[in-house]
Amino acid sequence: MPEPIRVAVIDDEPLAREGVRLLLARDPEVTVVGEAANAGEALALLKSTQPQLVFLDVQMPGGDGFEVLSRAERPLPLVVFVTAYDAHALQAFAVHALDYVLKPFDDERFAQAVERAKAEVRRDAAARIGERMLQGVEALERTRVVVRDRGRVTFLSEDEIDWIEAADYYVELHVGAHAYLHRESMAALEARLNPRRFVRIHRKAIVNLRCLREVRRESGGGLVAVLASGVCLPVARSHQAQVRRLSG
Repeated sequence: MPEPIRVAVIDDEPLAREGVRLLLARDPEVTVVGEAANAGEALALLKSTQPQLVFLDVQMPGGDGFEVLSRAERPLPLVVFVTAYDAHALQAFAVHALDYVLKPFDDERFAQAVERAKAEVRRDAAARIGERMLQGVEALERTRVVVRDRGRVTFLSEDEIDWIEAADYYVELHVGAHAYLHRESMAALEARLNPRRFVRIHRKAIVNLRCLREVRRESGGGLVAVLASGVCLPVARSHQAQVRRLSG
């Protein structure tokens, strides 16, 4: 079971706070983290407990509920206004309140507000989890090459890749005896690779310096890069100076 939703109750009437607290106590999916009776206490409570949901009265000493929201630290929790005055409803929804419950209310009306709030908190939490996962994948993709092929996802670390060959709109990643087709341009992939590990030797080839065993001159004057696997790759004239420098 997920952790209970943290709820704050803010109302200047003790009986009103008690009534809300007792109704919330019936629901195992929520927990009341604190109460406040005025604007000052409310601001301190929101800061110290960081609730996900707050049941908030409109009129109270030291400033109304809207002032509390304007002065509270961001991000704000979800808000359900609980008040005896219907005149503030438009203002409540203008500040994106989740619900506006008029006193006196029955148990069913309050339960509707709670269920709606719980659903919204879950959606918000799921969105945050999804965003964190996306950020994690993007960070992973900056340090690894993620190859997707027919429902399979393969994560290749930079150091695993021996050399890379251009193949139209794809690149072919050579890893030992295996080759992986990866949908990314040569230029885009090169921009993400560690320049201290990889060297472009040709418009169609990038080599991992770890795998480079020899650079030799052919009888015609051209250079050839010889990899540890025995693969021989031509070095384009425009890249010869860089290959010599990096290979020492």
